[in-house]
Amino acid sequence: MGYYVNTGANVKIYVEDLNQEGEKTILFIHGWPGDHNLFEYQFDQLPKMGFRCIGVDTRGFGNSDKPWTGYDYNTLSDDIRAVIDALELHNITLAGHSTGGGIAVRYMARHKGHGVSKLVLIDAAAPSVIKRPNFPYGLDKEAVDQIIQGTYTDRPKMLQDFGNIFFFQHITQAFSDWFFQLGLKAAGWATAAIANTWINEVLFSDLETINVPTLIIHGIHDKVVPFQLGQIQNESIKNSKLIPFYYSGHATFYDQKDEFNEELVKFVEE
Repeated sequence: MGYYVNTGANVKIYVEDLNQEGEKTILFIHGWPGDHNLFEYQFDQLPKMGFRCIGVDTRGFGNSDKPWTGYDYNTLSDDIRAVIDALELHNITLAGHSTGGGIAVRYMARHKGHGVSKLVLIDAAAPSVIKRPNFPYGLDKEAVDQIIQGTYTDRPKMLQDFGNIFFFQHITQAFSDWFFQLGLKAAGWATAAIANTWINEVLFSDLETINVPTLIIHGIHDKVVPFQLGQIQNESIKNSKLIPFYYSGHATFYDQKDEFNEELVKFVEE
C-alpha cells in the first residue's frame, strides 16, 4: 500500500503502509544509501503478528522526490513530522537505522517526540558519525571524504565497496546485487549530501532530550557506525536499553533478522 505525502515544501515523500488495521504502529526510517525496502524482512513478518508497519523513503532516496536541497537533519526530521501529521499517527514506535537513527534522534528533540511513545535506534548514526576533538569514536573524517569523492567519480563502485562492509554474515551474490540496486535508486547529489551531513552535524544535546523508552540495537562488528556509539547513546538517553548483537555488523535487521524481529516485537509490546 504505497502513496505519497507532500511535505508542504513541494517535496513528495513516498510511504509504504502495511496492515493499516494493525493495533500497534512502527514507523521505520531507513539508513543510507538504501530505502524502505531495507526492512523487507521485517515487513514480511511483523504485519502477520498484528503490527502496522510504515516505511518511509527519505527525500533523495527510493521513490521519494529528489530535490537539490534539504539533506540536513532538521529538514529530514520535518519530513517525518509531515508524514506523522498526514497519517494522523499517535502513540507509535519510531525505529531508525543508521542515518535514519540520526533523523529519529533529531525528530525527538526538534519535534518533542510528537506522536511517538517508544524509540528504537538501530546501529544509529548518533551522536557523531566521525571523530571530533574530544570525541575519539566513529569514522575518520577522511573515510567520509572518500565516500563523497567516490560518489562524484564512480558511484556504483563506491556503493559496491560500502555493501562489502555493511553486513557481517555471509550474503549471496544475488542479495549483494539487490542491496546495490537500492543504492542506485538514490540521487547522486542526495547520496553525497547525506555524507556531508555526517560531517557537519552532531546530536549530543538531542540525545539528552529523549524521554521515551528507547531500545538500542547495535552490531558489535559494525564497521560503519562503531559499537561504541551505541554505548554512548545508552549512556545519554535516560530510559534506554542497549542490546548488543554479537553476530552482526551494520545490518542487524538482516544479519540476525529473527533475533531482531523478536527483540523489536518484545519491546513494542511491553
